[in-house]
Amino acid sequence: MQDLVSGYGEVMILRDITFAVENEIFAVLGANGAGKTTLLKTLAKLLPVASGTLAWEGEDLTPLPAYDLPQRGIAYVPQEQNVFPDLSVAENLSIGGLTGHRSRAEKLEEVYTLFPRLAERKGQAAGSLSGGEGQMLAVGRALMQDPRLILLDEPSAGLSPLLVDTLFEKIAEIRAQKGVTIIIAEQNAVKTLQIADRVLVLSLGQTHMLRSAKRLSRKKLMEAYHI
Repeated sequence: MQDLVSGYGEVMILRDITFAVENEIFAVLGANGAGKTTLLKTLAKLLPVASGTLAWEGEDLTPLPAYDLPQRGIAYVPQEQNVFPDLSVAENLSIGGLTGHRSRAEKLEEVYTLFPRLAERKGQAAGSLSGGEGQMLAVGRALMQDPRLILLDEPSAGLSPLLVDTLFEKIAEIRAQKGVTIIIAEQNAVKTLQIADRVLVLSLGQTHMLRSAKRLSRKKLMEAYHI
């Protein structure tokens, strides 16, 4: 992203955001209203780029529609409405497997190994899953695309502490096993900093700081959250 400005209609939320993501877990933190979800939606091309540029692997994505991104190895997991509730778990995953070069059966096996609960629920309607199971399904469907970049928007929202721990363990496992780059926007700063390599902290739509997760002190984080 270079000098990116984005928002909703005439209301610009993000202003002059510049950063580059490498092969890593890249966290986006900030208080409510800081612009985290707006940033993820802009990266997923669900919001237009008002000005600035957005590029991936040397290609300018700025003018492209959202539906072109899966073919370019980019998967997006929104915070809400991230499964097809009337379809089964297996059907949701199969939809995700429509892109990529490997067989759906091979990718399904990998997802079921990573998330055994989904294998147990594969014939069940996605809308009947618990919150944690639904998030597992949303992440699993993204993995079915064989992505090189996954955009995760607030994956721990609404989950119990135990499920949050499990989900973050799985995210770290995905990174370690598949080598996929992950951009995660989160409210849970403590858990996110345990798995992130670098952190962008937003404040009122602007970059407050960008640094290694290991170098982000509690004091600096509290300052960013205006605590």
